[in-house]
Amino acid sequence: MCVLGLGLIGGSVLRAATAAGREAFGYNRSVEGARAARMDGFAATTDLTETLRWAADHEALIVLAVPMPAVSALLGYIKDIAAGCPLTDVISVKGAVLREVRAAGLLDRYVGGHPMAGTAHSGWSAGDARLFVGAPWVVGVDDHVDAGVWAQVMNLALDCHAVVVPAKSDEHDAAAASISHLPHLLAEALAATAGEVPLAFALAAGSFRDGTRVAGTAPDLVRAMCEANADQLLPALDHALGLLNQARQSLAERGSVADLVEAGHAARARYDSFSRPQIVTIAIGEENWRDELAAAGRSGGVIRSALPGPGNRR
Repeated sequence: MCVLGLGLIGGSVLRAATAAGREAFGYNRSVEGARAARMDGFAATTDLTETLRWAADHEALIVLAVPMPAVSALLGYIKDIAAGCPLTDVISVKGAVLREVRAAGLLDRYVGGHPMAGTAHSGWSAGDARLFVGAPWVVGVDDHVDAGVWAQVMNLALDCHAVVVPAKSDEHDAAAASISHLPHLLAEALAATAGEVPLAFALAAGSFRDGTRVAGTAPDLVRAMCEANADQLLPALDHALGLLNQARQSLAERGSVADLVEAGHAARARYDSFSRPQIVTIAIGEENWRDELAAAGRSGGVIRSALPGPGNRR
């Protein structure tokens, strides 16, 4: 496999895949990141052409692990040098990547991916081979998806010790808006609000720390993910603002925030008890396999071991 971008997620993929016994090669634009990866014993370079020629020679699975604004340019290089390679990504929006891949003429070899894991830190040094252990890793089941490439992406996620969640790109983006992108904006708002109160930082403890953790993420990364998913984020943001406005009105008129607090508490309790049944009966490549996997993922199902089908290693 070949990882393009060796930041927190890409660097962790390279580490985890290598630990699983895969032959892997990495590319990073910055000299510092590539040098650090080599010093840690990994094959890495700042030469994109060299990397993609290696991928083409090995028919390697290419993993895009760069911010959304860099995707289009990289796809152009992939089309010119390694168009026959299977392609996936670990970017936090799927619809925007899908559109870029389609425009580049690489759709038939592409399966979207998104590991739901991370920290507020960035760069090669932030990576960890165990970052994905037990984490949900979305693998796209859009209508164009090839069964053989899908199996390769599934196996990569399993090699990284993640659990695979099959999903359509638009459904992923709607869900990610609520559980990832909206929390980033709320964390920024909480941090900015506290920053205007002189005593606040001196008093801040667990609630503030936990509620603003992701505000420590590099601003350009937050902007890239939120702005690329604007169509799905705006309705989620409107809904959250509506709930807060209702709570404000209730507090002003009745001295109570009970409705919001009780609804939030109940939703959190449902999350804490949410089960993830294992998907075991669907075979990759059989009739309606994509729709069946999408339905299973929509219901909370996950894949913990390789399903039968192309590339099955059980």
